[in-house]
Amino acid sequence: MSEGLVLPKFSVGVGDRFAHQAKAQLAACIKAGEAGVEVVPVWNKSNREHTIIGTDPNQTRKAADAAVKELGWSKPYFLDADHINLKTVDRFIEPCDFFTLDVADEIGKPAKPEDVDAFVARHSELIGTVTIPRIAEPFQTDVAFVKGVANKFLAAVQDAGKIYRYLVEKKGKGKFVAEVSMDETDFPQTPVELLIILAAIADEQIPIQTIAPKFTGRFNKGVDYVGDVAQFTKEFEEDLAAIAFAIKRYGLPENLKLSVHSGSDKFSIYKAIHEAVVKFDAGVHLKTAGTTWLEELIGLAEAGGSGLEIAKEVYREAYAHSDELRGPYATVIDIDDAKLPKPEEVDGWTSKQFTDALRHDQSNAAYNSSFRQLLHVGFKIAAKMGDKYLNALEANEEIVAKNVTTNLYDRHIRPVFVGK
Repeated sequence: MSEGLVLPKFSVGVGDRFAHQAKAQLAACIKAGEAGVEVVPVWNKSNREHTIIGTDPNQTRKAADAAVKELGWSKPYFLDADHINLKTVDRFIEPCDFFTLDVADEIGKPAKPEDVDAFVARHSELIGTVTIPRIAEPFQTDVAFVKGVANKFLAAVQDAGKIYRYLVEKKGKGKFVAEVSMDETDFPQTPVELLIILAAIADEQIPIQTIAPKFTGRFNKGVDYVGDVAQFTKEFEEDLAAIAFAIKRYGLPENLKLSVHSGSDKFSIYKAIHEAVVKFDAGVHLKTAGTTWLEELIGLAEAGGSGLEIAKEVYREAYAHSDELRGPYATVIDIDDAKLPKPEEVDGWTSKQFTDALRHDQSNAAYNSSFRQLLHVGFKIAAKMGDKYLNALEANEEIVAKNVTTNLYDRHIRPVFVGK
């Protein structure tokens, strides 16, 4: 089913909200190559983020292209239209070559009864004893179960099909990578549910190269995974097995791989991800985003002087507009108001006090996950600063870039892809 543009085995989604860190991010991928592992960058930025910041996807494309040219990167790289639908996709069509199809609004909406019946009739192999190689116990299903899963996900997959066909019409077949996101739902999918979803995707003839399922646990923005690591490991490995089986059974692209959304800073599961992809000889797409924006703030604070003052100003305003900033991200943050320092206290902090509270180093007693999460969603404040913020980034480029590269490589790429 796969034709044209191919996403390599290992890829990392890198958000660059202010389009100033593409070179520093690419430097982390270069370090991965020096360690013997090819990890290609996928610059991702959602319509919501573009709208908040007042940017355009073409700016992200220009920044990525410029970084690639300056650093002499000769391997593939991509630009992700992150979480698009038919209402928002048009502005991304020309500059992007990777599209995360957002069908969250359709998950749980019943499909037409005749469509569900037709799906069940087409897929008798999903009814009864379903054996997936490399999963110890077979799954027992019946018609009611398969109908129930189809009722929850079929309409969403059909919506993905509409978006995909629109992209083919506008951009051309094989000219982009397609991902389907199924992570915005209440409960994690079981392997057999994922298999049913993949069968429906194959029916829609969407040559997806990555899929983002829902996993057990909390994947909050910019902080570590909260949940049962052993259960996550089991689910991740079983999903890899289900994908490998679906590739053979339904003719999906051979490079189809798992995508871990809100994947930045999930340090406690990185070892499990690495060991699983080695065990299954599978690929993986780790999607990070706001962690780079936080490293910009860390770099400014570390620089001291006006840089530190800007970082403090961002916190002061974020604290004052906390409810507004947290609203759109309410399901993916857990902020304890009692642990948020008052702006008056932060105004008196040194560079070290600010960076110790913000940098994601759980061995540091000063690290404050609530402080970090509020600043994670506070990029709107920096956007309102306009040139004041951007000029500060440029004036402190070296120290900011060092933090961005170190964070992306040492804390993310190395444990997930290199395994050291």
